Amino acid sequence: MLVAASCVLAFSFGVKQFGIRQGQEELQALTERKLAMAEDRVSRLLEIVDNLHARGINTCQPSHLQMLRQTALSVALIKEISVIGPDGETPCTTLGLAGIVRTTLSSHRLPERSDVALEVISMGGMGENMLRVRRLPAGDSPGLAVMLLGSRVFSHRSERNNSDEEGWSRATMPDGTSIGQNGSLQERDDPDWLSMSLSSAQFGFQVTTTAPKIKLYADVSRLQMLGLGVFGSLVLILLALFTMMSSRQRENPIAELERALAAGEFVPYYQPIVDLVTGKLRGGEVLIRWRKSDGSTVSPAAFIPLAESTGLILDMTRALMRRVRQEMGAAFAERPHLKICFNLAARHFQDDGIVRDMCDIFGRGPIRLSQIVLELTERQPIENLAGTRGLIAKLQDLGVRIALDDVGTGHSGLSYILKLGIDIIKIDKMFVDAIGIDRSSTAIIETLVDLAHNMRMDIVAEGVETFEQVVCLRDRGIRAAQGFVFAPPLPGASFLQLIEAIEPAAETTPTTAGVKLAVA
Repeated sequence: MLVAASCVLAFSFGVKQFGIRQGQEELQALTERKLAMAEDRVSRLLEIVDNLHARGINTCQPSHLQMLRQTALSVALIKEISVIGPDGETPCTTLGLAGIVRTTLSSHRLPERSDVALEVISMGGMGENMLRVRRLPAGDSPGLAVMLLGSRVFSHRSERNNSDEEGWSRATMPDGTSIGQNGSLQERDDPDWLSMSLSSAQFGFQVTTTAPKIKLYADVSRLQMLGLGVFGSLVLILLALFTMMSSRQRENPIAELERALAAGEFVPYYQPIVDLVTGKLRGGEVLIRWRKSDGSTVSPAAFIPLAESTGLILDMTRALMRRVRQEMGAAFAERPHLKICFNLAARHFQDDGIVRDMCDIFGRGPIRLSQIVLELTERQPIENLAGTRGLIAKLQDLGVRIALDDVGTGHSGLSYILKLGIDIIKIDKMFVDAIGIDRSSTAIIETLVDLAHNMRMDIVAEGVETFEQVVCLRDRGIRAAQGFVFAPPLPGASFLQLIEAIEPAAETTPTTAGVKLAVA
């Protein structure tokens, strides 16, 4: 085995050296593309700031705010446009989140534009850093700033996805402050990786791209891949043996879920649901997150299937509902038109437990039963339609509304809609993403809209990420939607700030009340 391995290594090494130059050229071309993309996007933001300033749109007047929101929605890159006062304060923003602390991590004035600065901003509750193009105030006149997520400076991908097929990339300010990155959160200094850095002469920031040599040299020779495949197989066998041994020593995953549930580590995040016609807030969907004691967060996809298969999802849902009642009770009590949505599994409809839970948790306020929407996913089959229909009827008698989630992607066809007495249907993100690309998906959306209208059901679109999708959905008669074009899932404190900014309580409504999430 050692002799054979030596031969394979020598052969692979020779082929690899032949492809080094080509790999370096590919990495340089990739870095140049990333830098060009970053410069183009910053130039677009600078052009937007200059255009708004030239038109005199730089105050918090309602008409100016409306124009700023229209601009923000029309450009998918923009996360927020804000008015900046002479003292650096933020009196108003297009997101209505002026009260959130924005910490300036780095500021760099452009060499040829002393009135413009690039800034890296840390915004409370929003996760990663943001890049802000700021036109500095002149005297007592306010300035403007356009902001986008740092990773979107050089990425085509969604804000929710930090991976990059081409490798690891990072943009930094001249002082080294990180603007944003894609891929691994750690520096790559392994000899099997190549790194390339280029600086922008126009804006001063630097883009670094790192990629594995094995990927850059993949097209040089299939013979090299054969040699690496032999070693890869041996490594996989060793890893499998190691995994089998270590898995016996790890804690039982079910016991870990039970411990986390007892410790209150499962917390609600809230994704706003917006009226596409008025721009007002309709409510929010509760999304569960596992926030461990060390501060790390686990995606629902990593624990929800196990929770459903073991029945822990029932206790998990009860704990989540009580947490929502505690966090949102006062705000929803003052705004009875707002709805709060919870996701349920098929297991919730096996007995009357969900009816008792609704009465015990929400029967005596402050969140009314009429403000509750329970979402039943179509991705899981329902074995007893008649029994489920009876439970749904009991819940509806209490005032609770029932929504069918992921419509068009699961087991039911139209049977769930026709047989379960659903109040609301939610169009899956898969169809929204295909708007303008797949005619079949557009036809399905139009069919679902007609069906909902004929059966007097409400309809909500999920996963809306662009202004073009907003316009298309609204033109087809859909009034409610949720997605990253409006806001990502927010922790409780941030969602309460959003509610107060968009739907101020009657007794505390300021003279400038009426701020809305603009959709037109």
